[in-house]
Amino acid sequence: MKKIFVLIMFFTLLMPAYCAPLTGGVSEIGLGNKVVDAKTNSPISGAQVSLPKEGYKTYTDNNGNFNLNTDVKDDTIMSVKKEGYRPFSVTINKEIAAKPMVLGIQKSAAMDVVIDSDMLHLGDDNFSNDSANAGEFRVEAIGPSYTKRFMMAANTLAYNNFLVIGSIIGIDTKMARSMRQNSIRNSYSSPPEVFFNGRKIAEIKLNGDNQKIKLPRSLIKPDQINEITIQTGVNLFQRAYIDYDDIELMNLTIQTE
Repeated sequence: MKKIFVLIMFFTLLMPAYCAPLTGGVSEIGLGNKVVDAKTNSPISGAQVSLPKEGYKTYTDNNGNFNLNTDVKDDTIMSVKKEGYRPFSVTINKEIAAKPMVLGIQKSAAMDVVIDSDMLHLGDDNFSNDSANAGEFRVEAIGPSYTKRFMMAANTLAYNNFLVIGSIIGIDTKMARSMRQNSIRNSYSSPPEVFFNGRKIAEIKLNGDNQKIKLPRSLIKPDQINEITIQTGVNLFQRAYIDYDDIELMNLTIQTE
């Protein structure tokens, strides 16, 4: 399923480009990978492009071009940030990184809320190398859950509001195993759960990009503090102690439509 998410993302956001030598930085680098406005197709300069796993960061030049001057081997999350635009992330691999990419990012809407644009690791730092994307984990776990409070606009109920998870990896549910997102044979975990203002609103059963969860209007508090909690799952085959499923996620936003 993760591969399906990536395939859909790249059919809609990647367009042909020409190859260019790998350089990185902010210098003029010619034709190659590019970041553009998703609506106007205009190039975006000064956008930050990063691969958190590799600790790599670069910026687009005046023509929106960038190159990845680092070795991409396994699946890894690529993040794009630019003031005035929604944080964007997508899972890429060696084959995708070897080809020129054009990434279309969307301008922020007036009532969008950026909850967190950093990589978050939930769990207990106790995971198998066969876990989904375990080789991609890069930060220490902050515990089994993450909570953030934020304001929502007074007229937010006039729109549909979604919690958007840019990328999530490491989920070891039975469904993820059946979709061959991990290599674990003898166990699986319960799915991560999402709570909004104290009520459970979703379970996340698969790894992937751009996962959207609609926020129930009845739970939204306009012009007040609202709260999102994401809680990782547990190994359903471990009885001696609680074995939390280690997952990582990036780019949590509230988006309106």
